[in-house]
Amino acid sequence: MGVSGSGKTTVGRALAARLGWQFADGDDFHSAHAVAKMRAGTPLTDEDRAPWLAAIRDAMTGWTSSDTDTVLACSALKGTYRHALAMQGVRFVFLDVDEPTLAARMKARDHFMPPSLLQSQLATLEVPSAKEALRVDAARPIDDVVREIAAAL
Repeated sequence: MGVSGSGKTTVGRALAARLGWQFADGDDFHSAHAVAKMRAGTPLTDEDRAPWLAAIRDAMTGWTSSDTDTVLACSALKGTYRHALAMQGVRFVFLDVDEPTLAARMKARDHFMPPSLLQSQLATLEVPSAKEALRVDAARPIDDVVREIAAAL
């Protein structure tokens, strides 16, 4: 979990490959309306995120009931969002990255989330406590980040 540009998809895919688990991207659960809104530079509201969180929660319930180990890349910026996604066996990892690195990453990629929304992401972020999530410096090389997360899991 983390703000846009923190490396959720990149780290998530690499971690899933290392663990031999399936990978899912939270971006794939957004409605077309939500994607269009973000693409236009408009931040999502809690109301916009509610169906997205419900769809992710449904998928997680399915993975849990079928014993399908999954790495999910998901922003989960607020404590209430993480609470909605919390269930037995779920671990949160907060990919912590400094603002200049986030901005550079967002500018260098082709994604529906424009760099202009970084400030709204940072304003929305409620940094999880150490009890709630493993906090990882994700400005480091991906292999180092994945190694740290895999060791902690």
